[in-house]
Amino acid sequence: MSLLIHIATLTSPAGVLVRDLQVEIAPGAIHTLMGPSGCGKSSVLAAVCGTLEPGMQWSGTVHLHGQRIDHLPVQARHVGILFQDDLLFAHMTVRENLLFAVPAGPAAARESAVQQALQDVEMQEFAHADPARLSGGQRARVALARALVARPQALLLDEPFSKLDAALRERMRALVLGLVRSRGLPALLVTHDAADVAAPDLLTRLGDL
Repeated sequence: MSLLIHIATLTSPAGVLVRDLQVEIAPGAIHTLMGPSGCGKSSVLAAVCGTLEPGMQWSGTVHLHGQRIDHLPVQARHVGILFQDDLLFAHMTVRENLLFAVPAGPAAARESAVQQALQDVEMQEFAHADPARLSGGQRARVALARALVARPQALLLDEPFSKLDAALRERMRALVLGLVRSRGLPALLVTHDAADVAAPDLLTRLGDL
């Protein structure tokens, strides 16, 4: 069971960004796409989760655990994503930010999912906190919890460590790696920083394609 990505072509209005990219990621493994800014790394993630910007086009397929998902609506793909910016809603508490990301269902089940996600990132005591009052590291952990709260079957990581200082970056790397391993998630990380790929399971340099 894995995440299998085949991008025949990925184009912007300026031309082809990616050609013939094939990636297979096993459960609990992290595959890193590395390359300079503008080479199409983040657009690969957008193609996988269904959020490509207008003007961008791609051809290919995405299979998750044997099911083709690239034709499905965003919410039906069961893919979580962690961005470079935490994108927390300032008018919501930490708990409310996570609850917003949980699919509709019984209230007790949704609340349980939120509490479990907060526990996974050791932020239970901040459930009712104002995100604006959190440190950068705490906000990063809340953003990770939000990416995982809906129990995705794969995780996409869009340069999530780039705005953290060296010490926080190392702690977040360890936290992400531990959760990917423990949950058995295939994960795709994109970065331009070699410091983020200290121990990838697999590495693809987009400039080499």
